[in-house]
Amino acid sequence: MAKKTIFVPVKAVATRIGFLKAPPEQQERAARPKLLIGVVNRGSGRKVKRILNDLSVALSITFTGYGTARSALLDYLGIGETEKTILFSLIPETDEARIIRELRKQMSLYLAGKGILFTVPLAGVSEKIADGILEAAESKTMEGEKIMKQEDRRFNLVIVSMRAGNADEAMEAARSAGASGGTVVRARATENQKAEQFVGISLLPEQEMLMILTKKERTQAIMDALSEKVGLKTPACGVIFALPVDKTAGISADEEEEAPAGKEE
Repeated sequence: MAKKTIFVPVKAVATRIGFLKAPPEQQERAARPKLLIGVVNRGSGRKVKRILNDLSVALSITFTGYGTARSALLDYLGIGETEKTILFSLIPETDEARIIRELRKQMSLYLAGKGILFTVPLAGVSEKIADGILEAAESKTMEGEKIMKQEDRRFNLVIVSMRAGNADEAMEAARSAGASGGTVVRARATENQKAEQFVGISLLPEQEMLMILTKKERTQAIMDALSEKVGLKTPACGVIFALPVDKTAGISADEEEEAPAGKEE
């Protein structure tokens, strides 16, 4: 029998992204997996994975992208147009603070150009994967005071998927709205005929996906700029969306100090 997929209750998801008012005090709940995203220099992915395995347990995939940031001082996701290793890892959220802290130290992410790591909340994950990952966690429950609240989030991840060849124009538009840099990944649009009928556009198979980590207050301006230059009504036919970000490592020290991310262990 196929394993079912676990989904966070709708109310919990809506509260997390700000559609519903959160309760005055969040209660202790069962731990969940969380997605760790890393963008590091080519060849550093194995070291990140080794540290993750030493600290906890992580189910990871890696792929290649390239950075677009103009300045090391303004680097959020890659430095210059250099090849990057991108890592997606499912980790136990109860080990999240320790993982971020140790990766920042062992990968020297406090130095410009070493890379960046951040975590993104998940709405659902297959049961077998969740059970396996959480089995190795230090704790099986999350205390209410350690659960990330929407008002405490300082960063978002803006993503635009567009026709290949438009990444430079998209990045210039994002920079005009305050973005510092981004990472580009080659991608393909697949089996979208039904959605295309409803949306009224046709996506070419060859795509570029641009990821930009930005402060929350800049998100709307960046998305508006992207929409104008590479959105659905342009030849680039860009699909634009944003994800909430919880903990971070590898941005400027001042901003990491300013960014609350739930109480540390």
